[in-house]
Amino acid sequence: MLAGGGSTRFGRDKLKELYRGAPLLDHVVRRIAEVCPEVVVVVAHDAPDPELPPGITVRVARDLVEGEGPLAGLLAGLAETRTGLALMAGGDMPELSTAVLREMLRIAAEAGADAVALQEGDRFRPLPAVVRTALAGGEARTLLESGERRLRALLNALRVAVIDEPTWSALDPERRTLRDIDVPGDLSD
Repeated sequence: MLAGGGSTRFGRDKLKELYRGAPLLDHVVRRIAEVCPEVVVVVAHDAPDPELPPGITVRVARDLVEGEGPLAGLLAGLAETRTGLALMAGGDMPELSTAVLREMLRIAAEAGADAVALQEGDRFRPLPAVVRTALAGGEARTLLESGERRLRALLNALRVAVIDEPTWSALDPERRTLRDIDVPGDLSD
């Protein structure tokens, strides 16, 4: 899970902000822990260890260099991942549907694709997504060396199985899985 951003639009560390009675980051960690055997949280290279929900084993990875963007954060997280598939999500996505995440992981395990993403409109969203750990790590490294920083660039370089909107939204009719918190007003939605 990517939690190393600077929260510049939010104005302060949004992952510590309370959302429905718990810090924003707690919600994401709990959802990921419900569907994955391990949880890795990537934070900025100089950030203190995040406060995490009790009872869940979480490894913390660190961005190697400040300001390299989400692709570098993903690479740091993939280096700590011990499974063949990695579920990527943002630390500011508190309403991930476990049913949708399970479907993404099922398709990743069964399909021959390198990654799985959710369709929204005429595109797919870069988060949440599932990637094959080793393949995505190598491709991310190559992209970073060429100056690329965007997660979408990684997914564009991989063979992506896209779950169409009717399929995933049947599992999450309110489409809350794609919700992220960018500004303080988003906490009250």
